[in-house]
Amino acid sequence: MSEVRDLTRRLVSIPSHEDERAAGDAVESWLREETTATVARDEDGNVFARRGDGPRSLAFVGHHDVVPPADDQVGANGDEYVVEERSGRLHGRGTADMKGSLAAAMLAFRDAEVGAPETPADPVDQLVFASFVGEEQGGVGARAAIDDGFAPDYAVVGEGSTGYSAPGVTDVAVAHKGRRGSTIHARGEGAHASEPEAGENAVYRACDAVDVVRDLDAPETTVLGQHLSGSVAVTEIEGGSAWNVIPEDCAVTVDERTVPGERAALERVESAPGVEWTVDQDLPPMACDDADFAATVLGAAAGVQDGSPERVAKPHATDAGWLAAAGTTCVVCGAAEPGEAHTATESVDVEVLERCERLYRRVAESLVA
Repeated sequence: MSEVRDLTRRLVSIPSHEDERAAGDAVESWLREETTATVARDEDGNVFARRGDGPRSLAFVGHHDVVPPADDQVGANGDEYVVEERSGRLHGRGTADMKGSLAAAMLAFRDAEVGAPETPADPVDQLVFASFVGEEQGGVGARAAIDDGFAPDYAVVGEGSTGYSAPGVTDVAVAHKGRRGSTIHARGEGAHASEPEAGENAVYRACDAVDVVRDLDAPETTVLGQHLSGSVAVTEIEGGSAWNVIPEDCAVTVDERTVPGERAALERVESAPGVEWTVDQDLPPMACDDADFAATVLGAAAGVQDGSPERVAKPHATDAGWLAAAGTTCVVCGAAEPGEAHTATESVDVEVLERCERLYRRVAESLVA
């Protein structure tokens, strides 16, 4: 029997798209029953466990919330998610994103034989496990934990990194993009459309701002040999009240994919008359700032699989962005493959889950005194 498969099935079966408490209860109770670690639950619902004592720490980080399931991912009574195993894969909401890797991290946290690290001259003192709430709502749990003082020196965030360099290979992501969503507000003066010169057309002003966006250069950077290209695009426009009225308001939504250290100069849109720019969401990118730590995790990945893992970059944000912004050295390494998360056919390979459990355990044993 595969323990990581069984634990994944247990966690995935618990609904956690609206209320994460039951899933948090399951994580917390397992840690209390299966480990001798110090276990805590904060007022936001985040679950923490610690092995060892001292100022320097390595954390395995995940989250136990999920996006809303598709209809056929929910059981007939509505009180459980459907979990099925077919052809060596577990299918169900949260299998890939990310209760599978969370289960692997829990088992590695329990079983790692720490105390004689192989790699560093300056090892870390504590092994930490953290499972956050609200990752799918923009990192609510991670941000709250950081505000409360959660500050590991190093973190392996268990979001997906499998299948980036080659199918089936679990890679190590040393960077990922962020997302800044913003709105351009254009204001004018209404008038009857038969006399357009009597007003100021807010849509025209918004179009002037859109021209500024179109001329902006997308940000680019390189992290540990991985090139990241950002993007900036207008995605929505809304304005006007009637076919015969010169519009006095217009709003334009902008989606920007950010890269570490670089942003598009969107503030330039305010050079257009009557235009204001506001940021609605800013999920930070991540860049690993320690090549030795990345090499340690990559070595662990190479040691648990036949393929040749590589350093890679992810296209979307994770809680690693919040941790990195707060000073934690991060990589992202997990079982999910591109295209699995948030889908009606979400699944994860059981063999890769077992691989990730071994990988996480190797990282801990390489670093924690």
